[in-house]
Amino acid sequence: MSTDEQSAEVAAAQYSQRLDVPEWWVYRGTGHPLQDVQLDQVLPPPPPYRDFQGGPLPAREAPPHDDGETDRRLGAEIHVREYRADPHEIDMVNAALFLRRPLLVTGNPGVGKSSLAFRVARELRLGRVLRWPISSRTTYRSGLYHYDAIARAEAAGQKNAASLRGAEVAGDDSSIGEFIRLGPLGTAFLAGRLPRVLLIDELDKSEADLPNDLLSIFEDGDFRIPELERVRSRLPRVSVFTDDPGVEATVVDGHIGCRAFPFVVITSNGERDFPPAFLRRCLQLEISQPDADKLAAIVAGHMLDEQGEHKARLIHDFLARSAEVDGLPTDRLLDAIYLATSGAYQDNDTAWPRLLDSLWRRLSPVS
Repeated sequence: MSTDEQSAEVAAAQYSQRLDVPEWWVYRGTGHPLQDVQLDQVLPPPPPYRDFQGGPLPAREAPPHDDGETDRRLGAEIHVREYRADPHEIDMVNAALFLRRPLLVTGNPGVGKSSLAFRVARELRLGRVLRWPISSRTTYRSGLYHYDAIARAEAAGQKNAASLRGAEVAGDDSSIGEFIRLGPLGTAFLAGRLPRVLLIDELDKSEADLPNDLLSIFEDGDFRIPELERVRSRLPRVSVFTDDPGVEATVVDGHIGCRAFPFVVITSNGERDFPPAFLRRCLQLEISQPDADKLAAIVAGHMLDEQGEHKARLIHDFLARSAEVDGLPTDRLLDAIYLATSGAYQDNDTAWPRLLDSLWRRLSPVS
């Protein structure tokens, strides 16, 4: 056993001893970040059939700084209230991490499918979540990268015009990287010691071909950029923009391949069926409606109803109404508590029940 493997084994053992959790869990679902250890120290090696060797690894690597979206989704970290998350949910997250497989998460709108990606990123200290919202116009290539051929042609025309005037022109054809930006999918598969967290949101809104288009990158962990492959004999290394603001990456020979397979959360509202070949490459998790304890933790995380006033009654009423209408998104509870704690709620106020009725309507169209 190598020194690095021994160090990782010791770190994993110490980590398990400090926590009252199953030994194999690296993600606990508490919302509190790992302390003293990093994910690569406690996560076992991948299965041989999921071992990727992309590169080159960056000289300096640190998880990209979160852009504030995690606090907006989950509430400020200092206000996180620990609760016992669904053990099956934690099992499936850890299984996806161990097996280096995407996690397909289904459930009603508003039950916290997208938030799962942010909870994992915060707890495992994996930095900014890469977000790829899907619509009927989304294409596979748009998730990988964008090449602005028009802007490059305009830049070349300006350079030629300046050259004809005898003006001194800075730069040359090696600037092709200035016109390429990796999308969230492409950025997630850059080589790194730690995995990135990628949220593919509402895949069921896509065109029929997109799930099948994803099969190759989920299986092989890499992709190629033809525009860079064509110039690799002259420009084997090209710096391109990434989906992370202000961050660039070096692409070698037009090829991008991961070292640590990203933690991919794919959400679906259950509006369509996916091809068997796609489902075979994913693990599947269905999230049910949150119970009172989970709703209380969500409220506490957003520091709403800090003194507890109105909270218990609103949570009880919300659960009752949610059962009547076959599920309500949790953000409607947050809206109600915010209004109540901002002064909209008054004792014996006959308008308040009407306001709640409007907030907590069924999401399906009125017939």
